[in-house]
Amino acid sequence: MTFPLLTLSPQQPFWKFRTHRVIANTTESTRNLCKSTLYLFLALATPFIAYRCFNSSTMFWSSSSSSSSSQPATKIDAESLRRQRINSSKLYQPDASSKVPVIYSSYYDISFLGIEKLHPFDSSKWGRICRFLMSEGYLEKNSIVDPLEASTEDLLVVHTEEYLNSLKNSVNVARITEVPPVAMLPNWLVQMKVLYPFRRQVGGTVLAAKLAKDQGWAINVGGGFHHCSGERGGGFCAYADISLCIHFAFVRLNISRVMIIDLDAHQGNGHERDFGNDERVYILDMYNPGIYPFDMTARNYINQKVEVVTGTTTDEYLKQLDKALAVAGSNFAPELIVYNAGTDILDGDPLGGLKVSPDGVIQRDEKVFRFARERNIPIVMVTSGGYMKTSARVIANSIINLSKKDLIETNVHSGRKIMI
Repeated sequence: MTFPLLTLSPQQPFWKFRTHRVIANTTESTRNLCKSTLYLFLALATPFIAYRCFNSSTMFWSSSSSSSSSQPATKIDAESLRRQRINSSKLYQPDASSKVPVIYSSYYDISFLGIEKLHPFDSSKWGRICRFLMSEGYLEKNSIVDPLEASTEDLLVVHTEEYLNSLKNSVNVARITEVPPVAMLPNWLVQMKVLYPFRRQVGGTVLAAKLAKDQGWAINVGGGFHHCSGERGGGFCAYADISLCIHFAFVRLNISRVMIIDLDAHQGNGHERDFGNDERVYILDMYNPGIYPFDMTARNYINQKVEVVTGTTTDEYLKQLDKALAVAGSNFAPELIVYNAGTDILDGDPLGGLKVSPDGVIQRDEKVFRFARERNIPIVMVTSGGYMKTSARVIANSIINLSKKDLIETNVHSGRKIMI
């Protein structure tokens, strides 16, 4: 998933006569232009940024010093500390016994002084998905599960202290979100208006694994920050929610094998870096190799790599997906599936470069849920990227289709719970 500052609006001749290679190059030229804009902005704003950096660094050293002095004499090894943090976390606490496993909070949506309009992503997408589902009678407001915010201790399960401290500097957050004006904002405001919504979505992804284990499936209407790893963020992904979800499942749900099915148009380099040498995690990543992030190191960690080139159409995409799922099913027997269901594969998406129809996205999601159902594997779905206003409608339609096909049950009054 990735959010640029600027996007091209290609004219008909461009799409008609240029090759797929040119399309990919143009997309990357746009990203380079976005980066240049960011660097120019930061150069002009240096005096203000330097002042804010000084304040942040003062707070950081003060915090580090205090933390060092309170360190216990006995060192706890990293894995024990991770387990301790997971076991003491409250992220599994929300009571969902009378609700359907659809997770959303109004705090997911990002809106602040119009800054959210500086990139093509619909930052109110998550709320719009739920409103579509409620207006058509497939979801009730009081049946939605409201997650908790991931705390610092929760985030430290995967993230390094150094990385989390870097987010106390608004300049770093501006780089990760690729929205230059964020660098000018006081960090307390950035925390509240930008990072808090992300942390709430992280809580949703972590909780989704528990609900999936209990009820067979769960959908976090947000999440899917697959470009973020424990040590670095990027592409509008500030926290590694997928990695956190899996580590919590290992400890709290006694799960030992997890499959990540990443069908966002972009490579999921964040979780790939986090689980590159972990045999408990199998990664199927189906992505366009001609677009961001070009992370060759992370590509080496993919168990099953399926590269779909720019211009791939619906029929070809679905054929490749069928083959990929068949191979994955014979290679690995997971106890949990985490499905990163980005909609940037849609035809017309300014970043994905693929040509999959809305009906193709609906069929894609149905295939993945049916794959899980046939093998009795709990599945977690996160919505990830998608950079057109129509994405929310397509996601809602896909969830409705899953309900109609009895692959999920969204009506809490039906007396049925679909167990995968």
